[in-house]
Amino acid sequence: MNEDSFFEDLESQYSKQLPFVVYSRPINSVIKCWLQKDNDLYKTDTFKESGFVFAPFNLKDSDSSVLFPQEKCWFAEINSDLVETDTFSSTEILHNEEQKQHHIHLVSKGIEHIETDTLEKVVLSRCETKRIQNHNPITIFKRLLSRYKNAMVYCWFHPKVGLWIGATPELLFKVEGKRLTTISLAGTQPYKRVSQPQWTAKEYKEQQIVTDYITEQIEPYTKQINVSEVNTVRAGNLLHLKTKITSVLNDKAKLKSIIEALHPTPAVCGFPKGESKAFILKHENYNREYYTGFLGELNLKQTTSRNNNRRNVENNAYAVVKTQSNFYVNLRCMQLKNDVANIFVGGGITKDSIPENEWEETVNKSKTIGSVLD
Repeated sequence: MNEDSFFEDLESQYSKQLPFVVYSRPINSVIKCWLQKDNDLYKTDTFKESGFVFAPFNLKDSDSSVLFPQEKCWFAEINSDLVETDTFSSTEILHNEEQKQHHIHLVSKGIEHIETDTLEKVVLSRCETKRIQNHNPITIFKRLLSRYKNAMVYCWFHPKVGLWIGATPELLFKVEGKRLTTISLAGTQPYKRVSQPQWTAKEYKEQQIVTDYITEQIEPYTKQINVSEVNTVRAGNLLHLKTKITSVLNDKAKLKSIIEALHPTPAVCGFPKGESKAFILKHENYNREYYTGFLGELNLKQTTSRNNNRRNVENNAYAVVKTQSNFYVNLRCMQLKNDVANIFVGGGITKDSIPENEWEETVNKSKTIGSVLD
């Protein structure tokens, strides 16, 4: 399939108000799309089906995990290197003083709660709106794709749920057969081309909380846990601290159990999970919906040969079929409603946080999405 027909099919699907998702994972230069054949709303709470899943922050909320069932969809893919983007002038997102003071007050309340209770970290967020001129989701998706090669870039639509677009740098986890891979991602600072990043003790501690939490949560379901060194990674105009964690699932591990163990992570919720989530639901004063939820491929079959040497015909005859799932945390995202973009941003709060700095961090994060809007 060529680029024109690929995106024409997407545009046609959207004009008919039929569900679709188009996305590109950071591991390759492939764009995939799923086009659902009807407009029914399918859901999952077992995660035993095969398809593409879009799950909310609060899995116990009325916002259910939406499923595009594999058998109900058409599929297509193209090479992302072939995609051309339009030229446009982005406009700056304006932040008013009321927004600033509200978020600073929220962060101050979070710090106070941490200092007087057992809560170690809480991730506090906000939603800001921006009017946009070009609200064609496929155009915005292409712009994001051209700017954020190291992210899971997606555009997801269901007429009964809404339209979401994002470029998330964070893998929740992936499972290939029995192999589980996840990452610990925390700490944020603007990318500066000419200088080496300097990380504070507060940021390293925040990242270590996430790493320790993940390894503790997956321990009952895995063996041979390996934790990498802490590295600095770039996501668009931002830098983060990242640790890769790999392990092997044991026989009693179920996909739903892994999801419940890891989602939401301290990187998007806090620590301990129960306390931080309760604080968020009580004090943020808005519904995150699918922001800080997760999305991705669910239980897809992947066939690989045992030997990559094509001349080894005998070994190639024994192909291995593995079930694969890839879930990404829904960060750096927005929801489009007509000519308005609802942009979601947040940051991790600890006892060492400075409220004004936390506001500035959300402003920097809003530029990821804001840079593709006109």
